[in-house]
Amino acid sequence: MEDKLVLVTGATGALGPRVVQAFSAVGYRVRTLSSGRPTPGLFPSSIEVVTGDVTNQEAVAAATTGCDVVVHLAARLHIVDPPPAVREEYERINVLGTASVVSAAIALGVRRVVYFSTVAVYGPAGGRLLTETLPLNPDTLYGETKLAAERLVLAARGLDGSAIGTALRFGAVYGPRLRGNYRRLLFALRDRRFVGLGSGSNRRPLIYDADAARATIVATEHSTAPGQVFNVTDGAFHSVKEIVSAMCLALGRRPPRFSVPAAPVRLAVGLMEGVARIIHVKPPITQSAIDKFTENVAVDGGRFQRQLGFRAGYDLETGWKETVAEMRRTGEL
Repeated sequence: MEDKLVLVTGATGALGPRVVQAFSAVGYRVRTLSSGRPTPGLFPSSIEVVTGDVTNQEAVAAATTGCDVVVHLAARLHIVDPPPAVREEYERINVLGTASVVSAAIALGVRRVVYFSTVAVYGPAGGRLLTETLPLNPDTLYGETKLAAERLVLAARGLDGSAIGTALRFGAVYGPRLRGNYRRLLFALRDRRFVGLGSGSNRRPLIYDADAARATIVATEHSTAPGQVFNVTDGAFHSVKEIVSAMCLALGRRPPRFSVPAAPVRLAVGLMEGVARIIHVKPPITQSAIDKFTENVAVDGGRFQRQLGFRAGYDLETGWKETVAEMRRTGEL
């Protein structure tokens, strides 16, 4: 792989360093593109670091020059109940940024573009098993713009007319640099501030960041990946209760013994939201947040496993143990 150069956009984010490390470990030369400079020590000295905005076509073209592969991670990430004013930012980064990456890749003869998409493109699961053949109906700005970007990648054709883009639809990717809901949940469990909501039998798709990075290499190197989209999970269906138990095991805590029924909590939150609207304040929690927490999201990652031969190396307990150990080592937990 010594003659192959991979560009990783968004490399300073939660998952970027794992992807950089994984490609470097198997012999690729790695160049990164991110809007800010990496913190000292984030990347090995052998990594070529480029600073630039993915929406700046000149910066993207310069970073893409000479590359065999582009791994596109840069994105405006999901937030709960975003105000309408942020739509422009989602579209600028997620859609226009991806258009810049794809355009440069085509013009400069890149062999493969691997795009980090999301299961949010499916929209509400509605009790369905989510497979790649289902119709897509995203219900968030994040999901809508990621789907638009995904379509740009899948439509990309090289100079010979062949497909060059592969979209990987990830569920929740967790690891030592995790952010968002799972980070908050981990700290709440550590501090014994978490109370379960409902039975906890609803499912969630997860994958450890090291496995997500390895899946990217598989998609990069497999000859049948271009032009295709794949769900990527650790291959199991995890209930929220199982996830909480694995996190508690890693923390050395007993899982919470109590939970509260979801229906009355949702009703109370709805009343609180109504009051908040009247007095023009933002409620601390919303019904939509309750619905997201209790939604059953089962994702089938079998296609990626069957067609490309991917198998996760980490189960839930091992992944969370490694996550907690590394966060403690760095003083984050």
